Amino acid sequence: MGFGIKTDYINGRKLDLNKSYRLLIKPVVEAKGIDCVRADEITHSGSIDVQMYKELLQADLVIADLSTLNANALYELGVRHALRPYTTIVISEDKLMYPFDLNHVVIHSYQHLGDAIDYEEVERFRGALGNIIQTVLDKNEADSPVYTYLNSLIPPKLQAELEKAVVDSEKKKPTQEVGKALSLIIQEAEDAIDVMEFSKARDLFRSAIFLSGGNIGQRDHYLIHRLSYTNYKAEEPDLITALYQSLSYLQSINLAHSNDPETVSTAGAVEKKLFECGEGEQHLEDSILYFQRSYYLLNNRYNGINLALTFVYRATSKLANCDQERIADLVFAQRTWKRVLFLCDRDWDMIFEKEKNDQTLINDGTKEGKELQEYYNIQKYWILVNRAESYFGLGDFDLYRKNRDASNNVPFHQWQLESFTEQIGKLAAEMKKVGHLLEPKWISPD
Repeated sequence: MGFGIKTDYINGRKLDLNKSYRLLIKPVVEAKGIDCVRADEITHSGSIDVQMYKELLQADLVIADLSTLNANALYELGVRHALRPYTTIVISEDKLMYPFDLNHVVIHSYQHLGDAIDYEEVERFRGALGNIIQTVLDKNEADSPVYTYLNSLIPPKLQAELEKAVVDSEKKKPTQEVGKALSLIIQEAEDAIDVMEFSKARDLFRSAIFLSGGNIGQRDHYLIHRLSYTNYKAEEPDLITALYQSLSYLQSINLAHSNDPETVSTAGAVEKKLFECGEGEQHLEDSILYFQRSYYLLNNRYNGINLALTFVYRATSKLANCDQERIADLVFAQRTWKRVLFLCDRDWDMIFEKEKNDQTLINDGTKEGKELQEYYNIQKYWILVNRAESYFGLGDFDLYRKNRDASNNVPFHQWQLESFTEQIGKLAAEMKKVGHLLEPKWISPD
């Protein structure tokens, strides 16, 4: 399976596959007394491909998660089906549009909400997967289409001499991170982000890219997204240089033609900052295009809020050369804010209902319960400040203050408050320049 956040390019959905692994797969396998290892958890000192092929041949059980039609997972499933006649299980999230050639493969589905998995679904699928694993282990029936159709085929075995030669060769080819699994490096990087150590996180993501195969343009997009983000947040040797470097990372994964929402939304953020740093109006134009692409792909609040701000920027920039154009940009911003308010209401109802259903788990004091409460707090905070910003832009300052004050009653991190305060400051400064063009006029609350 993939790791980190992956995009389903057919529908634009982003899925956190680490949650699929940590919540749905690993605990079920380990409950059966079986060691559970994902490719990025393998400790190795040579080519990861050597160890991967050995595992695909020798593993007593393989679970392939094809969510997002991950090309590597599909290829590795094909290799497993060619090497072993049985003990292979195929799963995916339930909105997978899988190709015709997989129609004859049994695929067990689970429901993924994008950035979370409902805990009722966790319990359901854990039980279902446990039963499937037991059934597969108890009977030696071919689940590989290769061995089903070529029923006289004899499975290969690895010669002991070859295995020894592989081990010896691995010892002679150390990498930068000898003996450290890719998953540990990535987790260290994410932990560094949590405490705002962006330089450390950037260097760790660089190591992760090296360990996973080398050239940036050929590597996992999730790692490039995180490298780009931590690189410009580190602001080294200075912010503008870091922003251009981050943009080059994104360009290496086909930014110009990508329909990956995470790629284009990250590019939108970088281009917006370059414009704010005085690097020219072309960066504003590009930022609007990137945020539009990601907003229309995902229909989400984050890209909507940023898209509205860039429209306001355009109304006060040299790109708008008459009042008619400025009014048009402001109308686009207003429409976007109104849509964000609709999305906030939709997301609030969903989060509130899910939190209510998960109270038993939240209150039991476990690590999973604490993580779940943290997730709900973060979601509620962003919904409230997104509402507040939208009402501010629309000139409804009573509702702006109501939602701003409500956000202060939800546990939050200091950086979240700083981010919201900075965004409101930017919006206020620009609206003061052009708000008089609207009907009714936008009048500053100050």
